[in-house]
Formats: sequence, C-alpha cells, structure tokens
Amino acid sequence: MSSGETNLNTLIRQMEPQLMEGDYVFCVADEDTHITPSTTLGMFHEKECITLILLNRQAVLLGLPYYAIMKWISLTVHSSLEAVGLTAAISNALARANISCNVVAAYFHDHIFIPEGDEEDAMAVLRSLVEGGVREF
Repeated sequence: MSSGETNLNTLIRQMEPQLMEGDYVFCVADEDTHITPSTTLGMFHEKECITLILLNRQAVLLGLPYYAIMKWISLTVHSSLEAVGLTAAISNALARANISCNVVAAYFHDHIFIPEGDEEDAMAVLRSLVEGGVREF
C-alpha cells in the first residue's frame, strides 16, 4: 500500500478539493452512547470524551447536541501521513480569508470541515491555492 506524497508543492498542485454532500456536526459522546462505525464519519477518543463527526441527521436521531453545522471538503490528494506543511498551507489560506476550519488527516486524504455558509468561499480559496501554489506562511 502506497504511503502517499510528501512534497508540499506536488500535494498542492495535485489537490482537487471536493465539496462532499451533507451537513456534518462534531458531537461529544460518552462510553455509553451506542455508536457503530457505519453511523459515524469519524471518531476520536479524547481524555474528556469521545468526539464524533457525523451527519447532522444522525446526531438528531441519537439525541446528541452539537454546536454548529459544518460542510466537508475532501482534498482528494493522497498525502503521506509524514507530509510536512499541507495542513498549515490549507489552514493559513483559509485563515487569510477569515474562514474557520477543522482538519482531519486520514490515511489517504486530508479533509477539512468549515462552517455552513462558507463552503463556496472556501472552495474558491482552495482552488486559488492550487492555481497559485504554496506561498510563505
């Protein structure tokens, strides 16, 4: 299995941001919450709780409170877990546009979650990053 690309310039040039369908939320759960892998997009065990990323409708069905509805953008480039700077380049470009992002790095791809309503602006920022390449942070 390939370990992915590590060169930041190549990652940025080959990145094809894709806005995924659906409304997503980050929720807090405890060990007693009945969660199956098929109901979640992501799960992370923190010291204080279990953080879940799931479709808004799943959170409602499970009765889990959430703070904000997010949109999911997959960067669709196979980045190595050892790649340096991709998260920084993405979050920096979005920060300059005053767009909040939460980054999740999975085995093959990196994913960002941005507040609902900012998805089109975020996609424009990411496309301009692909076209313009990496700039100094």
